[in-house]
Amino acid sequence: MTSASFHPATGPARRTVVAAAGAASLGAVLAACGGSDDDASGDTGTAPSGSPSQEAGGGGSGGGGNAGAGAALAATADIPEGGGKVFPDQKVVVTQPAAGEFKAFSATCTHQGCAVKSVADGLINCPCHNSSFSITDGSVQGGPAPKPLPAVQITVSGDSIRLAG
Repeated sequence: MTSASFHPATGPARRTVVAAAGAASLGAVLAACGGSDDDASGDTGTAPSGSPSQEAGGGGSGGGGNAGAGAALAATADIPEGGGKVFPDQKVVVTQPAAGEFKAFSATCTHQGCAVKSVADGLINCPCHNSSFSITDGSVQGGPAPKPLPAVQITVSGDSIRLAG
């Protein structure tokens, strides 16, 4: 291990600068994903009261991945039972732990912010440092990730899966 990560004459270490830039970028992305009255579609992204829908537990803030809320994300047939699919543009991963049970989680690894890339053998996998998460609840199953993937709310109506608004 070297102790040359900080040079008083040149400023903070590269890692510090990169981490700060990443945090600033994440803040900008999350702000851009916030609600807006500028949505021309008029679709609120919520299911009508009493309609059949499922939510990916936990909900709330911090889940990220709400870009395109209300738009159809996938057909239920696109999500394999016991597996899932990553939607990189929306930064969300949708899983089907059991027949007809759909869950969604942020596709951003809680370790260092890498995008998860695959779902296999009941696990959501991050290629950066081999963290893995449960398709059922997003809990950490392996690797250096410090906390579970945040849940993202979805609605399932008929054969359509949508991000909740």
